[in-house]
Amino acid sequence: MSKDAKKLGDPNSRASYEATLRKLQVELVKIQRHVIKHGHKVVVIFEGRDASGKDGTIKRIVEHLSPRETRVVAPGKPSDKDRASWYFQRYTPYLPAAQEMVVFNRSWYNRAGVERVMEFCTDAEYQGFLQGALPFEHMLIGSGIQILKYYLDISKKEQKKRLRSRRDDPLKQWKVSPIDDVAVKRWEAYTQARDEMFARTSGPLSPWIVVRADDKRTARLNVIRDLLARLACPETDKHLAVPDLSIVFPYDEAHANAGLLAA
Repeated sequence: MSKDAKKLGDPNSRASYEATLRKLQVELVKIQRHVIKHGHKVVVIFEGRDASGKDGTIKRIVEHLSPRETRVVAPGKPSDKDRASWYFQRYTPYLPAAQEMVVFNRSWYNRAGVERVMEFCTDAEYQGFLQGALPFEHMLIGSGIQILKYYLDISKKEQKKRLRSRRDDPLKQWKVSPIDDVAVKRWEAYTQARDEMFARTSGPLSPWIVVRADDKRTARLNVIRDLLARLACPETDKHLAVPDLSIVFPYDEAHANAGLLAA
């Protein structure tokens, strides 16, 4: 047996990962053709702590999709006009038209996470957001937009390791921000904000989907599998659209009690 064949036989090898990723990306292209053909509108939200792997996961999802019908949105610091407007208004210009998929690398849930922990919003604004998030999403769903919300969950040890890697790697310098230093120091506050967000904004129509993301490759593959299952079309290989439910699962309060969420 050749060295390459041995690597492909090892499910933990990079060669095996790349081969599986390619198969899944082919299925994503089928999904996009289906979305375009039937005029669907899709929003995929990625949230998670700093260094949880959102950038890498999104990159693998959109890598071979048509840029004409796929948009990645990474909202920046709100403008004065944004701050003076209805909170959700700053996100509505990015919503998809028919045939489009929009991927949010952070979204309106900034208010439930970093804005809450860093005190960038008032308590009244925070509570107003929690009360308004699901009605806002229900309105979008009622207009024909499908919403998928993924939260990439990593351990404190893994976050420290990845943040240290950012600082040491010259190719990752663009990822370094002043908030990185606060991320670990305020770990418990972020945990509390995450749990409150799950409890208040996960509903039957737009549930949170938790991804245990300490292993980047496993997380990426299983997010794509979950996407294939939730955006199913007749051409999809059903055998590939089966995520590992120990890695990717809809949020339930019992998960926190069972220790499935990073504490």
